[in-house]
Amino acid sequence: QVQLVESGGGSVQAGGSLRLSCVVSGIPYNSACMGWFRQAPGKERERVAVIASDGRTSYADSVKGRFTISTDNAKRTLYLQMNSLKPEDAAMYYCAADLWTGWLRCQAQPIKDYAYWGKGTQVTVSS
Repeated sequence: QVQLVESGGGSVQAGGSLRLSCVVSGIPYNSACMGWFRQAPGKERERVAVIASDGRTSYADSVKGRFTISTDNAKRTLYLQMNSLKPEDAAMYYCAADLWTGWLRCQAQPIKDYAYWGKGTQVTVSS
């Protein structure tokens, strides 16, 4: 059974930092495309960052230079370090995973095509 469990959300002031974690089980961790996504009220879910099993990463323009996606393969955990948070970063953050089919696909895979999702963790940023 595949499970993705997020944690680490919370409330911070603008300029603050948070680190989100996602423990992944039930899929071949070293052969997967994994990422973080977010959805604010009234908006569509959007891709924040994705990472390949070999460590390649891709970020949304809105978070480049502020967020860092990483993995700890031994712990089967996906992370999202978020620095210099802005009020517009406030959203429900989800981790997602799918089987690896290549880096081009991983970077551009339609959000609806990700097979596995966590339940999300809320991030609130006050100005």
